[in-house]
Amino acid sequence: MKVAIVGASGYAGGELVRLLCHHSTAKVTCVTSRKLAGTPLDQAHPQLKGLTDLVFENPGPEKIDADVAFLAVPHTAAMSIAGKLLSRGIKVVDLSADYRLPKETFEKVYGVPHTDYFAAPYGIPELHRKEYQNAKFVANPGCFPTGATLAAAPLAKYAHTVIFDSKSGVSGAGDNPSATTHYPNIGDNVNPYKWTSHRHLAEMKQELGFLGSKAKVYFTPHLVPVNRGILTTAHILLNEPLETKEVEKMYRDFYQGEFFVRYQMPMLAAVRGSNFCDIKVESEGLRVVAVSAIDNLVKGASGQAIQNMNIMCGFKETDGLVAAGLLP
Repeated sequence: MKVAIVGASGYAGGELVRLLCHHSTAKVTCVTSRKLAGTPLDQAHPQLKGLTDLVFENPGPEKIDADVAFLAVPHTAAMSIAGKLLSRGIKVVDLSADYRLPKETFEKVYGVPHTDYFAAPYGIPELHRKEYQNAKFVANPGCFPTGATLAAAPLAKYAHTVIFDSKSGVSGAGDNPSATTHYPNIGDNVNPYKWTSHRHLAEMKQELGFLGSKAKVYFTPHLVPVNRGILTTAHILLNEPLETKEVEKMYRDFYQGEFFVRYQMPMLAAVRGSNFCDIKVESEGLRVVAVSAIDNLVKGASGQAIQNMNIMCGFKETDGLVAAGLLP
């Protein structure tokens, strides 16, 4: 099966190629980049040297030859590509935010008109996989909403308030240097940002609503001096008290059979480079603290996108994704 990665020069594109090297059926045959057209892929992603001889191309969506395309392009760029690929029978997994939210919510949160909207399934497999088996399009979730939603999902409908506090590695800011990611500003330092207004909050509210929750939802992210990973602490304030043993059983039951969600002490290093989400909980009665750890570039982006492709195409859901984290 031929796979195209549109916008393959960034971190998510590199991760898609790395992971798909181990897929039994999917083969990356096209990687696109406007600025790097004609450049060997391994010049931008040296970790892939010897594993691929692909060269960046710059075809329009009408000339891409593939069965599945991943859109690893910036927010608001995917909406000009997705429909054209779908009209040619190419299945699409969109890693941007363009189809994660209802049109009115998207336009309010991102501050731009949506020029080619259609409703799309939201791709957290552990919650939504039945909605997009054999589908032609899936909106891949944001990294923060993935870790946060999985941390709170089993208790969402019992809460009146959920507060997410996330610590993110610097790769979440993308591969373009900025003052925020300049080493003296992030090394040996921790910085909160967008304390009350991060765009991913809308996805978190959407997903807790999907789970039957009427809780108020709050979110504050922090940038920490690691390359990869998101550790999310969810403070889940309940309407009725629960003991830790009761909550642990609820989490184990909720995620029973989910290969990529493990109930154990969450550590970034234990999930680094993998598609796993590790979760553990503790209760003091009316407040449950649930902590999750994911790799923002894998379960928070490219790994989950491949998991979604597997569901859409009828492949084994774990194909290409069975690998341990890089601890230490």
